[in-house]
Amino acid sequence: MLEEKSFYLWEKQTELGHIGVRRVDLVLKDGSEIARSYHRHLLSPGDDISMEVPEIQEVVKAVWTPEVIEAYKTYQETLET
Repeated sequence: MLEEKSFYLWEKQTELGHIGVRRVDLVLKDGSEIARSYHRHLLSPGDDISMEVPEIQEVVKAVWTPEVIEAYKTYQETLET
């Protein structure tokens, strides 16, 4: 029997509060892994996280305090000038 499973890993990427997310997709046959693939993306403070899985949303809410989001916005403004 074939079965597909996914799980998520995350890590804080920079002092500005970026969070790297990696989804691991597994294909199992009779309980044994026969294939594995990865999808990665980076979240920046203030990004829309409504499409993220609940466990990633919880991490983001803990890491992205209002101070972190404001510091990132200020940093972005310095790049635009």
